[in-house]
Amino acid sequence: MKAAVVNGADAIFFGVEKFNARARADNFRVDDLPEIMAYLHTYGVKGYLTFNILVFENELKDARELVDACMNAGVDAVIVQDFGLVKAIREMSPDFPIHGSTQMTITSPEAVEFASQYGMEIVVLGRENNLKQIRTIAGKTNTPLEVFVHGALCVSYSGQCLTSEMWGGRSANRGECAQACRLPYDLMVDGEQKEMGNVAYLLSPKDLAAIDLIPDLIEAGVSSFKIEGRMKTPEYVANVVSKYRRAIDAYFEGKDYTPSDREVRELQQSFSRGFTHGFLEGTNNKKLVDGTFPKSRGVYLGTVKKVLKDAVLCDLEAPLKRGDGIVFDAGHPQEKEEGGRVYDLRRNGRKVEGEVEQGRIEIVPGRNDVKLRRVQVGDKIWKTNDPELDRRLRKTFETDQPYRLFPLTVSVRGQEGTPLTAEWIDENTGNRVTVTSEMNLEKAMKRPLSQDYLAEQWGRLGGTIYELHALDMELAGEVIVPVKELNRMRRDAVEQLMEQRQKPRVYARKEASVQQAVAQTNAAQHDPELVALCRTVEQVRAAAAADVEYVYADFEFTRDYPEAVQIAHDHGKRIALSTPRIHMPGENGVLNSIVKAGPDAILVRNLGALSYYRQAGVELPLFGDFSLNVANHKAVEVFAENGLTWITPSYDLNIQQMVDMLAVADTSQMELVIHQHLPMFHTEHCVYCTFLSEGTDYTNCGRPCESHRVSLQDRIGMSHPVRVDVGCRNTVYNAIEQSGAEYLPNFLELGVRRYRVEFLEEDADQVQHVLCLYREALSGKRSGTSVWRELKATNQLGVTRGQLIK
Repeated sequence: MKAAVVNGADAIFFGVEKFNARARADNFRVDDLPEIMAYLHTYGVKGYLTFNILVFENELKDARELVDACMNAGVDAVIVQDFGLVKAIREMSPDFPIHGSTQMTITSPEAVEFASQYGMEIVVLGRENNLKQIRTIAGKTNTPLEVFVHGALCVSYSGQCLTSEMWGGRSANRGECAQACRLPYDLMVDGEQKEMGNVAYLLSPKDLAAIDLIPDLIEAGVSSFKIEGRMKTPEYVANVVSKYRRAIDAYFEGKDYTPSDREVRELQQSFSRGFTHGFLEGTNNKKLVDGTFPKSRGVYLGTVKKVLKDAVLCDLEAPLKRGDGIVFDAGHPQEKEEGGRVYDLRRNGRKVEGEVEQGRIEIVPGRNDVKLRRVQVGDKIWKTNDPELDRRLRKTFETDQPYRLFPLTVSVRGQEGTPLTAEWIDENTGNRVTVTSEMNLEKAMKRPLSQDYLAEQWGRLGGTIYELHALDMELAGEVIVPVKELNRMRRDAVEQLMEQRQKPRVYARKEASVQQAVAQTNAAQHDPELVALCRTVEQVRAAAAADVEYVYADFEFTRDYPEAVQIAHDHGKRIALSTPRIHMPGENGVLNSIVKAGPDAILVRNLGALSYYRQAGVELPLFGDFSLNVANHKAVEVFAENGLTWITPSYDLNIQQMVDMLAVADTSQMELVIHQHLPMFHTEHCVYCTFLSEGTDYTNCGRPCESHRVSLQDRIGMSHPVRVDVGCRNTVYNAIEQSGAEYLPNFLELGVRRYRVEFLEEDADQVQHVLCLYREALSGKRSGTSVWRELKATNQLGVTRGQLIK
């Protein structure tokens, strides 16, 4: 925190022990909030508390208490993912600032509009928006926009990753990301492993570094730049914040600013998996992922030219000195790397003092640090640490002295026989206080008060955050007051001004701040309905001929939607067509084509599509899918109020969390997915384009997705299918199906009457067999456990109960 403030941050975002997307970080405590905010406001810096996770039903009370603590401490805003929490906050206060987290997956003007109706002060856009799209969004909204400019990139859309939860029981939507994207995978193409050389980290992006795009981002309409700082060192924070501060200030001073090679190297030194602009300049699948390493490398120094007895020979491409940390990268992902400290540098066998900028050099590692027999010619050398840089950065924040001084203006008035009156004005905030002497001014016999004398006495502000900028004096006659009294007046004035700076902002509160959820006891009043979600025309035909109430079509190419509608209607079945999971500017044509296909309803998967269809006055029923991240009854209320007929809960809920929510939500609106391949990653990064094409994006990739089927094989041999949608975005599905069939009695008792079965690669016979099993379970002809066992016996991949594990 201190490193950020001292080096020029206008605001910081931070978490407390619970309810934030860095559950494993050394977070602050709730009791720290008053002290945190007092420190930040001393320097005019804002503090935003991260509440950027889903909130489960049994946590709503604690969540409200944390919001209440934030309001009491004067926290400047909370960064929120969960719309249920947004509603709960607005029931507590009409004006407490809320920022829409990037976890909300807001990527279009329509999505910003949806969030804005709840009084969002700032919306953090998805990292996948490019400059052109950001400019379009900014031009269609008055809501300030924030974007990430530096730090790690998630390969999945934020708020749309379920991998940690599926594989590790740790949800990214709960701040417990297991970083499955940083693991190695084999690329399987049409069932055969593709030889990839030393490329194994197929989903591990480079790090975002957009410092050279600051002018473009400002001109595109960005109001706030976000730097990833949590779970990083204070040296990292000091380094990155100071450089972006310089870039922003240079723009507003009218200066051309391009980061120097040294500045870029220093950014790389603090943390870098290799730098990229991410998607800010558009999608380029060849630049996003390196694939040969998943962790920070630092600064590239060169390659090993020769291995000597006690050193390696290298053509140095970046500065190096004694004490720097290095690592040798052989390009074999599974092998342990050699690394350590530089003990000496030599040129032609002779020791070199100081830093070497470039050229052929002999690098002597520290004794016992590196086993040189394991180092090979051609290995890459990286500088992983620069102690001198770290020392320089620490000096910026390792001090008890105020790092910044704010100007004061003082106006002094008085005459003999009356107190001395001084108005002290904090020019930075506009705060002002009036301090009067506790004794009257007397006629001066020797040294009357002068402007210079007062400026000298009141300018003694050492140890405070103030410096005297101007003093205006109007005294009638030659008068005097003891210096001791002048010092007291100065101390009182500074104290009062500091109190004003640190005074918590007061927010309006509603009297009925906590609304208790009313338990729902309504058992299902109608026969349970079965819904089949299909991903091929063959599956639609099979499902339409089966005993289902509704068919959903979720195709890679929406051009096939009219045929699906016709098939369903020919069988007398209603059909809903699903929107893509992401909605970007310029993609309303896809949403319109769904309407034109003539479905009976639309399965809505993102905020932008929901907002667009409502604004367009589309009269078709709208159903909300899992990707809207509904995790509590308040979120159910939000989406019901926004026109959704059916609402599917988030896949993050386990059985107990699901039951807790269903016990108080309106279950007549709930649709549960009880069978599926979990969609784990949803990403703008196209595996097909990156590894099966010479192209960079959909315009020149040759569409390998139309002729091949790709999957990612993990370390235990499971192959996870990768599918492409109409926007060329990839979804990685879990290899193993999961079933919640054995919990059907619980859900039926709670009043849920609509259940969905999803298919991925099943043929027509498999579709009909699976639907038959679930229909029998819903009608009481077989147990849910027997469904699970039957499927396990007939499916080669087996079945797991996945996110519904107790």
